Amino acid sequence: MRIGGPSSSSSVQKRSGTKGSAKSGSSFSPITEEETEAAGVTGGVNATHSVDSLLALQEVEDPLTGRKRGAVKRGRDLLDALEEMKADLLAGVIPPARLERILNLVSARMPSGDPKLEEVFDEIDLRARVELAKLGQFPD
Repeated sequence: MRIGGPSSSSSVQKRSGTKGSAKSGSSFSPITEEETEAAGVTGGVNATHSVDSLLALQEVEDPLTGRKRGAVKRGRDLLDALEEMKADLLAGVIPPARLERILNLVSARMPSGDPKLEEVFDEIDLRARVELAKLGQFPD
């Protein structure tokens, strides 16, 4: 199957010679210089255009990707804050700034557009709300 792009790479030449089909009794003979020169011609520059096009398409950002990235960052920040709160509980003192940060992260939730990702964020938010409720903080 031949796929044609914006510019055809038809500079590839066929070998010419009498070796079209091998006969049952024919012997092996090495390729001559003339045949190797003909086979060495390719359409090198045209192949890079298609690769450049693919790379350009990968650079185009989907609007959902930006929202997912922001939502994932918020989820990681919330998990980090909960981990720090766990360490503070073991030390016996929780700084009010830590509680304020967790409250802000819980209230700043944005939809990611991915249902599976939303399920994970629901669980993280629930965990954060339970921890805050244990300390008398109730986010709206």
